[in-house]
Amino acid sequence: MSHPPITGATVRTPGKLNIRLKVVGRRPDGYHDLVSLMVPVTLFDTLNFSPGPPGITLSCEGTAVPENEGNLVFRAALAFYARIGEAPALSIELRKRIPIAAGLGGGSSDAAATLKTLNRMHGIPLSRDETAGVALQLGADVPFFLHCRPSVATGIGECLEPVDRWPLFWYLIITPPLAVSTAWVYGRFGMNTTPLPADSVRPDTRRLKLTNREYSTILASLKKDRPDIRSLLVNDLETVTAAHYPVIDAIKKLLLEAGAAGALMSGSGPSVFGLFRFEQDARKARKAVSSRVEGKIFLAGSYTG
Repeated sequence: MSHPPITGATVRTPGKLNIRLKVVGRRPDGYHDLVSLMVPVTLFDTLNFSPGPPGITLSCEGTAVPENEGNLVFRAALAFYARIGEAPALSIELRKRIPIAAGLGGGSSDAAATLKTLNRMHGIPLSRDETAGVALQLGADVPFFLHCRPSVATGIGECLEPVDRWPLFWYLIITPPLAVSTAWVYGRFGMNTTPLPADSVRPDTRRLKLTNREYSTILASLKKDRPDIRSLLVNDLETVTAAHYPVIDAIKKLLLEAGAAGALMSGSGPSVFGLFRFEQDARKARKAVSSRVEGKIFLAGSYTG
């Protein structure tokens, strides 16, 4: 199939925060079932796409990350061209601002933006469902960034239902100088259930009950005129990461002392965020904590597209 020639594009890719993350079961393949409330925030990487020599050329600045198949952007571009059956001739520049291995979804966001942008540049050869299928092959968080709106995620994170009533918060995000492997955290997360045999067809009723209960908890809270956001702030993975890195709890305490309405670790960490209703309060808190923590501090708003 012939597609229009590439013309180039520059896009910004937002990060995400897990407002709630509950692990509700473990699958036969070892993956964990989740119920998570995720929101995109105005902390951005930037991607620039332009015509290039045959193949895919990726250059990165801002953070030392791979410039080959070890980078999700590169793999996303490869997957896109394989899916449409064309040979690439593409140059990509990635400017990293979102910390890597930090629980903020930067790599997944970059991959989703790559799929969406290349699809537009080539005349939309892939349908929405086809793009989502490629995204899921790249990573469980990548489908979330295709639509990039507050959502409740279930399954391994790929089943998404948008949340229409998420309040517009400001977030003070602190990323200590640590790199935490998601696989390491999940590998140490203790489940009370045993994975089902691979050939089993029995429904895991415990998992279904936990999923439904968590889903109902989130929806019930958000339906209130004044949602009790602090009651939603739970992250099962925090118990693993904070036990190994006590700085997580220290940052949470610092954010609460600085006036945050609540504080939580995002994803598998180590980034911790505090929620604020007003920008001026978040800025005041940043000033108060800036000399008391190591690492990177970001002020971000709610991303609305």
